[in-house]
Amino acid sequence: MNTPKAEKAYVVVLGNEKGGTGKSTASMHIITHLLRQNYKVGSIDVDARQGTLTRYVENRRIRSKNKGEDLPLPDHEPIFKSTLPNVSEAEAEEKEKISEAMQKFQNHDFIVIDTPGSDSYLSRLAHSFADTLITPLNDSFVDLDMLVRVNADSLDILKPSTYSEMVWEQKKQRAIRDGGSIDWIVMRNRLSSIYSRNKEEMEKVLNALSKRIGFRLVAGFGERVIFRELFLSGLTLLDMRENNLAISLSHVAAKQELATLMEMIQLPTQSQRSKIA
Repeated sequence: MNTPKAEKAYVVVLGNEKGGTGKSTASMHIITHLLRQNYKVGSIDVDARQGTLTRYVENRRIRSKNKGEDLPLPDHEPIFKSTLPNVSEAEAEEKEKISEAMQKFQNHDFIVIDTPGSDSYLSRLAHSFADTLITPLNDSFVDLDMLVRVNADSLDILKPSTYSEMVWEQKKQRAIRDGGSIDWIVMRNRLSSIYSRNKEEMEKVLNALSKRIGFRLVAGFGERVIFRELFLSGLTLLDMRENNLAISLSHVAAKQELATLMEMIQLPTQSQRSKIA
């Protein structure tokens, strides 16, 4: 498949101010999906101090070299927070770093950005570049609190959280900077296959919230040990058959979850991107 270049890279940001929601795992699977579609992909790790995505890419590079496997790799750039003591100077340095990385990958088809599980100027800036923002959310009311405050008894929505307000602010910043818009997707992650009242109530609150603050709700991955195993080898679900690895029924189910997720995210095809570039 020979894909022509669009005029502008399409930016996918994985963002959530809470750690442990699967941002880096989702990032690597989206990156690999795009690479296997023969797109040129740049990846940026704005959480470079923890560096989960950076280590994932490096684990993948090492396996490819040591085992001679043909594993497609993104062009990767980690970005560290500034250590300058002056706040305005630190923010200026961080803005320059991310601007340089975005420029470096501008001739790529897609840029995928992984952000930290905390609030920072660098994370907010990364959010503002998104064409698509994906917020993984563990299926629990502990994680839901990151998006919205709810009444403990009635589960009525009281008000959006500071993260939701931040996303709205970055939507405005994006519109001011280049007239673009952000397609915000909340991805319910680590879903249980067993019915529970908590699961039903989460779905009810999130559906109501999606209409109120303007995001699309999609299902992500179930809770599976396979993702932790894949990280260490730098592999994704998309690499297993091609590299002759044993595939269980759980792996097949997880791969179907990934296929459904990519369909629901609705990233633009090359022809669609050429029309909007």
